[in-house]
Amino acid sequence: MFTEVLLALVIGGLIYFLVQRSKNQVLTTEDGWWGSGAPRDAGEDDTIRSFRVTTSDQELEDLYRRIDLTRPFPSLEDSQFNYGFNSQYLQKVVSYWRNEFDWRKQVDKLNQYPHFKTKIEGIDIHYLHVKPKKVPEGTSAVPLIMVHGWPGSFYEFYGLIPLLTDLSNPHDLVFEVVCPSIPGYGFSEAPHKKGFDSVCAARIFHKLMKRLGFQQYYAHGGDWGWLVTTNMAQLEPKTVKGLHLNFAPPSKPGLSMALSMMLGRHFPKLFGFTDFDIQRLFPCMEKLVVEFIKETGYMHIQATKPDTVGRGLNDSPVGLAAYILEKFSTWTSHDFRNLDDGGLTRKFSLDDLLTNVMIYWTSGCIISSMRFYKENFGQGLDAPHAKIPVYVPTGFACFPNELMHTPKLWVKQKYRKLVTFTPMDRGGHFAAMEEPELMAEDIQKFTKIVEGKVKE
Repeated sequence: MFTEVLLALVIGGLIYFLVQRSKNQVLTTEDGWWGSGAPRDAGEDDTIRSFRVTTSDQELEDLYRRIDLTRPFPSLEDSQFNYGFNSQYLQKVVSYWRNEFDWRKQVDKLNQYPHFKTKIEGIDIHYLHVKPKKVPEGTSAVPLIMVHGWPGSFYEFYGLIPLLTDLSNPHDLVFEVVCPSIPGYGFSEAPHKKGFDSVCAARIFHKLMKRLGFQQYYAHGGDWGWLVTTNMAQLEPKTVKGLHLNFAPPSKPGLSMALSMMLGRHFPKLFGFTDFDIQRLFPCMEKLVVEFIKETGYMHIQATKPDTVGRGLNDSPVGLAAYILEKFSTWTSHDFRNLDDGGLTRKFSLDDLLTNVMIYWTSGCIISSMRFYKENFGQGLDAPHAKIPVYVPTGFACFPNELMHTPKLWVKQKYRKLVTFTPMDRGGHFAAMEEPELMAEDIQKFTKIVEGKVKE
C-alpha cells in the first residue's frame, strides 16, 4: 500500500510539472503553395465548384484488360494471410471484381452526396458537404469535419453520414458534415512540392471550413485523420469546439507512459488499467514491439521510398487491390491473419471494399497517398506538434481491435481535456466503416456533453 501511494505522489508531481511547463505551447504554421510552379500574382481563386464522380467505357476496358493480364502466383500451403494477401482468395476477389462488381452503380452511390472542389494553396481540394434535410425548430445543425486515413478514403464515412445528418431521435443533435479528401488522396489534387505533412493538411482544412462559412466546428478522425484533426485543434483551439477520435497512438511517449509500461502489469489500479488494458498491453515486448513490427513493414517503405513500390501498384489493379485489402483484413482483427479468406467479408461487403480500391485506381492516387508517410516521418519523431498537448475538449472511442491499444492514461497524456473515453463493444481500425452505429452514438454522446445538453 505504501509503495503504491509513494509512486502515485511521484508520478502526480511529475505530471503536474510537465503540464504546467507545456500549457502555453501553441502550434504555429505558415501558408504554403503546393501548386506547380510559382504562386500566381493574381491571388487564389476561391470559387467553389460542384463535382461529380464519373466513369467511361474506356476506363472500364482498361481496367478489365489489366485484370485479365494479371499473373497469379501461388501462396504457400497453410499460410492463410500470414504472408500477406492469400493468392487463392485473391483470385476469387479478382473474379468478382472482373465479372460481377458494378462500378457504374457504385459511382451513382458515390454521387448520392454533394461533392465539391475548391482551390486552396494552389491545389484542388475535394470534399463532400452534406447538410441535414431537416433541422428542428429553435436549433441549428452542428458543423463537423470528418477526416479519413490510409488506405481509406471519404467513402469510409458513407454509412456514418446519414446517422449524423438524418434526425431519427428528437433528443439527438443533427450535424452538417464536411468530408474532405486529404491532398494526394482520392479526388483532391496531389501536392506538387515536397513537405506536405499533417500540419499543412490541417491548415488547409481550416481554410476550407472557413470558406464554407463556419467559424467554429467539431472534428473527427481516425488513422491519419487522427493526426490531421489533432493538428487542427493545436493550431486553432478556439475554432475547434471539440475533437473526437478513434485512434490516438502516443506521439511522444512520456514519463507516465514509461512507468505504466514498467509497473502497470503489477500495479494496474495505480495507472487506471482495466483487465482489457492488461490483456492488450502485456507482455509489452510481444504486444507492443513484436506485433508492431509484424504489421508496419508497409510504413517503413512508404516513409522512405514510396514512389518505387507505388509505381508498380499504380500500374496493376490486382496488385493495388491486394495491397489495400490486406489492411482491411488484418487491421480489422489480427486474428483474421489465420483465416483463408482473411475475414474480409465478415465485416465489409466486397462492393464497399472494391469501391474504396476503385477510388484509388481511377484517381491514380496511390503514390501521392503513400508520400504522406514520407512527409510526416521524414522530419523524424520530434516534430513540434508531437510535443504540444491538446486542450480542446476531446472524446475517444476505444475500439477493441484497433491496431494499437491506447489506455485512458495514455490518451490523457496528450489530450488534457478528455471529456469521454468509451470502451467500445466491437470494432477495429476502420471503425467508421465497420461500426457506423457505434461511432455515431459516441459522437452524439461526446458532442452533447460539450454542448451542455447532458452532463458528463
